[in-house]
Amino acid sequence: MRSLRKVLLTSALAFAALVTAQTADAQTARLQFDNLNYLNDRATEVVEVNVEGKMLELAKRVLVKVNDADAQKVGEAIKGLEGIYVRVFRFDQDNQYNISDVEVIRSQLQTPGWEKLANVRSKKKNQKIDVYTMFEGQDISGVAVILSEDRTIALVNVIGPVDIDTLVEISGKINIPKFDIETVDDDGTN
Repeated sequence: MRSLRKVLLTSALAFAALVTAQTADAQTARLQFDNLNYLNDRATEVVEVNVEGKMLELAKRVLVKVNDADAQKVGEAIKGLEGIYVRVFRFDQDNQYNISDVEVIRSQLQTPGWEKLANVRSKKKNQKIDVYTMFEGQDISGVAVILSEDRTIALVNVIGPVDIDTLVEISGKINIPKFDIETVDDDGTN
């Protein structure tokens, strides 16, 4: 299971590592999550992260200067980013959200520039994971990950290039959301 997650993460971010200069306006890579705001009252746990602008610049400057090797590596990994946006909604019961709401987010990824990198489907947990990259010309300007299952929705939207080598190096040392993927073999077993 972990190797599948590592392959998905590495594949998604490998494309971002190819970018050496960001020439296009990366803000077009920003997904709109507003249609999910009503879930704040229904979910038992809500995570909302919006790191951009001055906060992102401050984090970049501070992290590369602190006397902690892991923090410095995180600073290096985010140095080219323009924004990080995360939404996670967890529910204590099934059917607390409409799948059509998640499909609205997925439909934003059908616009020109976005390309599907990977998708994973698990019938056991009714789980769908999609990984997309946005290209403007030859440059990657965004990465999006959407996870939906019976009791969880998780959305990650990263704007700007990602240093894949640094991210792989720090992935075991920082709190990256884990996507537990249940796979089913051809004979119907796990």
